[in-house]
Amino acid sequence: MTNVQRSRRQVRLSRALGIALTPKAQRIFEKRPYAPGEHGRNRRRTESDYAVRLREKQRLRAQYGISEKQLRASYEAATREAGQTGNAMIQDLEVRLDALILRSGFARTVAQARQFVVHRHIMVDGNIVDRPSYRVRPGQTIQVKPKSQTMVPFQIAAEGTHRDVLPAVPGYLDVELTQLKATLTRKPEAEEVPIQINIQYVVEFYAR
Repeated sequence: MTNVQRSRRQVRLSRALGIALTPKAQRIFEKRPYAPGEHGRNRRRTESDYAVRLREKQRLRAQYGISEKQLRASYEAATREAGQTGNAMIQDLEVRLDALILRSGFARTVAQARQFVVHRHIMVDGNIVDRPSYRVRPGQTIQVKPKSQTMVPFQIAAEGTHRDVLPAVPGYLDVELTQLKATLTRKPEAEEVPIQINIQYVVEFYAR
């Protein structure tokens, strides 16, 4: 799939789910805030409980760019944690390496963040990690490896260019953008994670 095709697909998915998944989707979504297709403007408002919960699960999957298998695994792990399953689920997803690269402003989209990891541009505590699903622990530091920092995408990031299209850096990250370096200082609290989700609906979808 080319970048253009991927971009169009993300825009279409954004409109179907009612959330902007990329900066380009945000711009288009502002002009056409309805579902894609000829019946997008006239979509029936009444939806079944199942449909509402299914869409919320799809929204969560899309915002983290993960597979159904990965999301279900996160849910199952969260059910074994103390406290609310939904909160544990968000915490687990938010400490993924690709998610934290996006939050830090090193990448413009979660797909780009994942690409950076897979292409071995990212270090955790000085060691290259090429697994986007790697869970970062409080106290660990993420950094673009020195050799990669001279590349154009990272120079653009270091200048703060992505910050105009991304949410503010959340309180659980200490970011030194010019150094392309970020430390996870503590576990994220679910309510401060910059995603649009009714997590209870996702939990109910899997618990049914």
